[in-house]
Amino acid sequence: MIVSNKMKRLIRNQEGWTRKMFEEGMQMKKTLGEDKVYDFSLGNPDVEPPQALKSALIDMLTQTTPGTHKYMENSGYLSVRERIAEYLKMHYGLPFTGKHIFMSVGCAGGINILFKSMLNKGDEIIVPSPFFWEFKNYIENFGGIMRLVDTKEDFQLDIEKIEAAINDKTKAILINSPNNPTGAVYSEESLQELAKLLYRKREEGKEIYIVADEAYKKIIYDDAVLPNIFEIYDLVVSITSHSKDLALPGERIGYIAISPNIKEIDLLISGLIISIRALGFVNAPALFQRAAGMFQENSVDVMEYKKKRDIIYNTLIESGFECVKPGGAFYLFPKSPIKDELAFVKRVQREERILVVPGRGFGRSGYFRIAYCVTMEKIMNALDGFRRIGKRYY
Repeated sequence: MIVSNKMKRLIRNQEGWTRKMFEEGMQMKKTLGEDKVYDFSLGNPDVEPPQALKSALIDMLTQTTPGTHKYMENSGYLSVRERIAEYLKMHYGLPFTGKHIFMSVGCAGGINILFKSMLNKGDEIIVPSPFFWEFKNYIENFGGIMRLVDTKEDFQLDIEKIEAAINDKTKAILINSPNNPTGAVYSEESLQELAKLLYRKREEGKEIYIVADEAYKKIIYDDAVLPNIFEIYDLVVSITSHSKDLALPGERIGYIAISPNIKEIDLLISGLIISIRALGFVNAPALFQRAAGMFQENSVDVMEYKKKRDIIYNTLIESGFECVKPGGAFYLFPKSPIKDELAFVKRVQREERILVVPGRGFGRSGYFRIAYCVTMEKIMNALDGFRRIGKRYY
């Protein structure tokens, strides 16, 4: 067999519900027409990158400086890393330097090389649920074990459950805020409680890291402020992607930021260098490293996403659905009106041609995810379908 036994098990057991729904939507569009299918399955931004970024890319492509597209340090261009470090120093109040930044192939590439560098076989990573399904693969790729811990009803961290999950094998807590799939922004209070717990565990002889997936950190609503996780806790490694804030998902560009409080930084950087080479990335894309360095202060228009959130959230609530209002990202995670949310999702797809993703694909059955990073026209055209669904169940 050309495929390994391990990969066959993964193929058999993989619950890639987001991709399943997206692929079903593609087939429906071919049959019914693009404008007759309302696809809210995939978190694929519909907005364009800032015009200034496009112009900068054109300038970079037309420059005649020799060596523009050559290999660089595995950790990325020093000038880019220093520029990002200055941005982080200003926003987080810690003495970041270029040494603390490692350019990565998006968040996915960053988390993978980090876990390849960190994990011994059998080490456990605590992940609050609901969660982005690929976290499971990222952890298990390198012999780690994912230990899921439910969040509260409002999707905030449940510190008691996290404490109960900690054991001798716990290496890190992987948090994702703003969260995919719920849109929850973890509060300052809950993160302070988490830090107190981890400091207490350290006094007992157990050192635990926080790994923060911050792909959506600039997509926040209602004057909310993302808590400064680097100030709250010392042993933090953050991974950022520009897929969402600069609308560059296909370019796969991001970075790892290592807290200046982590003393073994040289050892970790050496591990990341070996990992990025071993996994075949070698380095993050050269052109978009430069672009990322130039546009740390920029973002797509978050107000456009807020308008979309408000329209679809208000329609759901008026139609009888229960839903925690998201504070960030571009997802809603309502409760299913019936226990079997997969049956509900299938009915919605069949009767209203609306594609959403069952909550079991994010570790929380009984819910479904709506990705509203689509055109306003698509949202407006789907509203009557959501209203009809509400009338059937409420």
